[in-house]
Amino acid sequence: MAEKKFLPSWNEEPLRKGSYRSIFKLGRPDEFKHPRGELIEIVKHEFGMSDVDFQKRQFEGHETVTLDRKPGLSDGQIAKFKEIVGPENVSLEDYDRVKFSSGQTLREVVDLRHNRIADVADLVVKPRNKHDVQNIVRYACEQKIPVSVYGGGSSVVLGIAPRHGGVVLVMNAHMNRVLSINELNQTAIVQPGMMGPDYEEALNQAPERFNTRHRYTGGHFPQSFEISSVGGWVVTLGSGQASTYYGDAYNLVIGQEYVTPAGSFKTREYPASATGPKINDIMKGSEGAFGILVEQTMKIYRFQPENRQYFSFMFPSWDAAVDASREIMQGEFGMPAVYRISDAEETDHGLKLFGAGGKRWFESLMAMAGKKPGERCIAMGTAEGEKGYTRHVKAQIKKISKKYGATYLSGFPARKWEKTRYKEPLMREDWMDYGIIVDTLETSVTWDNLHRVHQEVRAFIKGRPRTVCMTHASHFYPNGTNLYFIFMLKPDSWEEFSKFHAGIISAIVQAGGSISHHHGVGRLLAPWLENYLGPEQMAVLRVLKNHFDPQNLMNPGGLLALEPPAAER
Repeated sequence: MAEKKFLPSWNEEPLRKGSYRSIFKLGRPDEFKHPRGELIEIVKHEFGMSDVDFQKRQFEGHETVTLDRKPGLSDGQIAKFKEIVGPENVSLEDYDRVKFSSGQTLREVVDLRHNRIADVADLVVKPRNKHDVQNIVRYACEQKIPVSVYGGGSSVVLGIAPRHGGVVLVMNAHMNRVLSINELNQTAIVQPGMMGPDYEEALNQAPERFNTRHRYTGGHFPQSFEISSVGGWVVTLGSGQASTYYGDAYNLVIGQEYVTPAGSFKTREYPASATGPKINDIMKGSEGAFGILVEQTMKIYRFQPENRQYFSFMFPSWDAAVDASREIMQGEFGMPAVYRISDAEETDHGLKLFGAGGKRWFESLMAMAGKKPGERCIAMGTAEGEKGYTRHVKAQIKKISKKYGATYLSGFPARKWEKTRYKEPLMREDWMDYGIIVDTLETSVTWDNLHRVHQEVRAFIKGRPRTVCMTHASHFYPNGTNLYFIFMLKPDSWEEFSKFHAGIISAIVQAGGSISHHHGVGRLLAPWLENYLGPEQMAVLRVLKNHFDPQNLMNPGGLLALEPPAAER
């Protein structure tokens, strides 16, 4: 009888009401995704750990949230906000102030696990509509009260933290609906606080809810889909897993309405217009630094899942996978929706994650095909749209992949990945309960600098002993793609990890990558922004900030490197 492999005691305790863990835990309270035994063995081997290291969980965050900071607003100011939105939509509770001041940046999670609270709002306010937002901003400007915005709380770049206190507006409490669908224009007007699954469900059910002829999809499926808001996608320039076909959030939003200290405005929804630089484009990615997004008009697409084609391939090398991918994206026969290639380290770990790596039958098949562990790279994806189109795209991808030595693996791996694609991040809590950190950084690259960025950044990460680095490209364009670095380690201290993390960002920039592809900038990446953009472009952003928000009240705290010097505040 085979010896039963050791598995740690994973935490499946019900979340305690008002606890720190209930703030940072990903997914539903009762939802878990634990690492497979194969991954445990990899981690023990890579980090020099044993079963003993998985005997006791640490810093789980079960304690009740408590604040030692009283609100910095007067009774009269608090009363005014209650008058604007109703007393039931205002909270001074410690838990609410911390929850709605927190995102999912690793630094925030570590702080909450240690019961540390860095930045917190004085007051939580839940606007009911855009008129409430107008009144809130008007009063905040009169009283010089900072205003921060909470959408879905999924920011991983310190995009929420209200460093200067003030009020935080919780947009997903009430401003969370599809207001209308224009079937002739194939657009939807959406409130910014609507969460991803609710938005997609509303579009899928458009005939029942809006009396349309067709069902629709938004086409935007980031890994944070279940915990992010539609407005958050736009103001952070998010990208979804199907963006190769549907486009990034930048491409999907064609009209926006904002409330700013300088006034409210709505951009027009024409498909194109030659009327100078487009304010609609300027506001995309503004991260709340210029004003508050209160409505947006989004492109929508016909929902045709019955036509979806799945495919997966194993390439003999990373070079072959990249070359084939470039030819696919430049082939002008149509674009796949989902398309991903994993480098050798991610491929080998991914195969074990899904239970295939190391299996005798699978390894025999791969050996016969010349696909060696440590070299082979998996690609997978889908084609979406009209039936003839999806078949054609898949056929062309198969033809090109075969040309570069790929072995077709059927659509099964892509289907299996799709089934669990939003659940993989849930393992973060399990790892962190035992002192292991998993974090990510992503960058945009052109085809001609992809290999340099991949090699140099991996060299930096792997230069730290006992560190896993998995890399994939998952958002493709004719002129380039992105690289998504997932690194896993057991640091000696937070200070050591923080220095290592900053080193990775510097390595990305020095190798020629962008400082962000789809996570936004926030405060985390702001220190690199000015050198990345240059003084002239930064000057433009600062002029815009000064126009829209001369008192620096909108999401202040250093987002987009727009915090003015202390002497000017």
